[in-house]
Amino acid sequence: MADGVRLAATLYMPEGAKPKEKFPALLEYLPYRKDDSTAARDYPIHSYFARRGYVSVRVDIRGFGASEGVPTDREYSLQEQLDGEQVIAWLANQPWSNGNVGMFGISWGGFNSIQMAMRHAPALKAIIAVDATEELFHDDIHYIDGLMHLDEFELNMDMAPGMTGAPDYTLDEKVLGPRFEAAPWSLLYLKHQRDGEFWRSPVRPLKEIKIPCFLIGGLLDGYRDSIPRMLGQVKAPVKALIGPWNHTFPNDAEPGPEIEWRDQAVRWWDYWLKNRNTGIMDEPPITVYMRHWHPPDAELKEVPGHWRSEPKWPPPNTADTTLFLQDAHLLSTEVAKPATHQLRYVPSIGVEAGFWWGELLTDQRPVDAFSLTYDSAPLKEDLALLGRPHALLQASASAALADWFVRLSDIAPDGSVTLVTGAGLNGAQRESMSDPKDLEPGKVYSLDIEMHLTTWVFPKGHHIRLAVSNALWPMIWPTPYNMTTSLELGGEQGSRLVLPLVPPSPWPVPQFAPPEPSEERKDIVSIGWPFPGEWTTERDQVHGKTKVIWSGKSEEHYPWGKETDLEKITYWADDNHPEISSVLGEADTTLEFKDRVLVWRGRLNLSSDAKNFYYKYTRELLKDGQVVKQKAWEETVERDHQ
Repeated sequence: MADGVRLAATLYMPEGAKPKEKFPALLEYLPYRKDDSTAARDYPIHSYFARRGYVSVRVDIRGFGASEGVPTDREYSLQEQLDGEQVIAWLANQPWSNGNVGMFGISWGGFNSIQMAMRHAPALKAIIAVDATEELFHDDIHYIDGLMHLDEFELNMDMAPGMTGAPDYTLDEKVLGPRFEAAPWSLLYLKHQRDGEFWRSPVRPLKEIKIPCFLIGGLLDGYRDSIPRMLGQVKAPVKALIGPWNHTFPNDAEPGPEIEWRDQAVRWWDYWLKNRNTGIMDEPPITVYMRHWHPPDAELKEVPGHWRSEPKWPPPNTADTTLFLQDAHLLSTEVAKPATHQLRYVPSIGVEAGFWWGELLTDQRPVDAFSLTYDSAPLKEDLALLGRPHALLQASASAALADWFVRLSDIAPDGSVTLVTGAGLNGAQRESMSDPKDLEPGKVYSLDIEMHLTTWVFPKGHHIRLAVSNALWPMIWPTPYNMTTSLELGGEQGSRLVLPLVPPSPWPVPQFAPPEPSEERKDIVSIGWPFPGEWTTERDQVHGKTKVIWSGKSEEHYPWGKETDLEKITYWADDNHPEISSVLGEADTTLEFKDRVLVWRGRLNLSSDAKNFYYKYTRELLKDGQVVKQKAWEETVERDHQ
C-alpha cells in the first residue's frame, strides 16, 4: 500500500495459459482470514472462476489474517476502501491482466463491493453482491430496523482483530500487540445509536453507482431489502436473483432448493469483463422465488415454490390491496368502524419470531398470544404476494419510548401459524432515524411500517394474519418503560394493512442447473458452523423473568493443527422491570498444535437500566492454559432512544 503496509493475497490462476494471454481479475476482499477461517470455503469458488479464464483473487483486509498493519477501527472504514482502490489498480496493471476487474462477495464482501462501485475505481467494471446492503444503520446487524440488536457476529468481530495469522499465529509483540490492543467494535457501535454521519460516511448515494451490478439475495436473509432499492435507484444495469435462502450462496443454500450460481456469474463476468455476448442481458433482469405455504418448521430442508421472472421493479400489474383492522380482530377490505385496542407491553416476548427477520421458524402462536392479532376470512382463492407489505398504524403509547413490531403470517386450517415477513419501528424514529424524538404519551401517531421484502402464495382456505406487538426479544433490546400501547381503528385512514399482490407472470420461467460438484481442499476438514446455532428458553412465570441461551460451534482440521470455535450468548429480560436487561457473550477460539495450545477468548457483558448501558469487554490470550495477554474495556454509555 502507499504507506508501505503489505496486504496478503491468494491468486487462483488459470492453467494452461498461452504466452501473453490476458485475463480479467475477480476480487474478494474480506477481514475473515483467508489462510484458515475461509480457506475451505474460498477454494471451490475461486478455483471455479480460475478454470473459466479468470484470475480470482482473495485478499485479507489490513490488520487481519496474513495482511500487515493495524486492524481498521470499524467495518467499512475509509482505510479499507482506500486500500481496496489500490488493490484494484494493482490487479489491473499486472502483466497477465486485460485491465478489467470485477469484485464480488457475500455479506461483508458484498457490502464492500457495493461501496467500491460507489467510489468509481477506474478498473472496476462490474460487481456481484450476495446478501449485502448499502444501509449500514437500518439494515445492518447492529441496529436492525433502527433498533438495537446484538448477536454472535459481535462476538466474532470483537475477538477477530486480536488474532494473528495462520499458520504460525505469532506471539511476537510487534505483530500481536497492535492487534490485541485494538478496541472492540461493539463499544464503538453502542456509542452511535442513531443514524447519521458515522453510518453514512462509508457509502454514497446509490445513483453514484455507474457500473453493472448483479445482486443475489435470500428471502430469509436480513439484507434483502437493498435489492428493490438498487433496482429502483441505480442507473447502471442491475440484475437480481432472489431465492428462498438464508445467509448463504445459492449452491450451498439453507434451506433449498439449491441452484448453481457460479455459472450465472461466469456469464455475467464474460459479458462485462471479456466483451462476450452471453445472452445474460437479454433475459428479464429480475428472477425471484415465489414461496408456497409450508407448515412452521425450523428444520425444513426445501421451501416449496416456483421461480418467476419480472421485467422491472416494482413488478407490472402489482395491485396494492388494503385490508382494514376491524374491532372483531378481523382483516377486511371494508372500512372499519371506530374502536380502540390496547396492548400491555411484555418485554420478553418474541423468541419464536427469530433473531434477524430471517431463518426458518417455529409456530408463531406463542408470540401471537402476547400481540394484537387480526385475521382475514378464509381465502376464496390463492393470493400471490411479491414485494414489501406495509402496516399503516394509528398508534399511541403511555410512555415516552415504544417500539412497534408487525408480523405477517399464514394461518393454516389446522391452526398452525407460519411467519411470512415482518418489521419493526422505533417510535422515536417515526420521522427521522437521525433525529429521534420522544413520544408524547397518549398522542396518536401515524406509523408506516414497511415490512421486509417477501414472496408468498397464500392458499385458498387459509387466513392472513397481522400481529402487532411492542417487543421482539431477544432480537431487539427492550425499551425501558412499563406501558400500554393502543391502536386506533376506523375510517379510511384507520389502522390497515397494504399487500402488494401480483397476477401470474407472463414471462418465461427461468431454469437453473443444480449445483455442480465443487473442487475441495483435501487438506482441510470442516465440521459444523456457529450460525444459526441452537437456542433454548427458560421462563420464571411467577417472577416474570426470562432467559434465552444461544450457542454455536464449529471445528476445522488443518495441516498444521485443529481449530475449535465455541460461541454462547445468554440474554436476560424482566417483564416487571423492562429497563433491566442484560447479555453475556462468550467466544473461544482454540488452536491445537503439536507443541502448544493457544486460546483466544472474548467476554462481553452488556446490561442496562432506564438511563444507561453498562459495557464491559475482556479479551484474553492463553498459551498452554496460562494467560499471556489480557485487555479489558469498560464504559457507561447513555441510552439514546433505544
